[in-house]
Amino acid sequence: MKNLEQLFIHQLKDLFSAESQLVDALPKMAKKATDSKLRKAFEDHLEETKVQKKRIEEICKEFNVSPSGEKCKAMEGLIKEAEHFMEEVQDENVMDAGLIAEAQRVEYYEISGYGTAVRYAKELGHKEVAKKLQETLDEEYAADNKLDKLAETRLNKAALS
Repeated sequence: MKNLEQLFIHQLKDLFSAESQLVDALPKMAKKATDSKLRKAFEDHLEETKVQKKRIEEICKEFNVSPSGEKCKAMEGLIKEAEHFMEEVQDENVMDAGLIAEAQRVEYYEISGYGTAVRYAKELGHKEVAKKLQETLDEEYAADNKLDKLAETRLNKAALS
């Protein structure tokens, strides 16, 4: 990479890979969730993730680049950690509390990635692209807040026993 534009495209491809991997991982997490509201949160976020992935495809099309070709190793690692966690846990209350923790790690990674992409888009003068990426960033913050509420209101307390 020789300039910010190339770095920006690299970031988009990395985010596309992350979203693609998450589309595969979220159904597994939803299946393991025993709390109906947590399961619904994962199912809702899966649908949102599909839209986010499509949004990146559309942005890449504007730049005449394919969104494929990168493998987001960070997301791969986060998903592997979550899968390992799901294999280890034996208590359903601990499962739900832990799934929230695993999902929030993913959300924080996405928030970081989209925050960077928004900043690059603005600095490069791609105002409309920045707006689209900001929409996704806002959705990621909302997903994290929803998980926080589920954890704080009851799921962490249930795991205490």
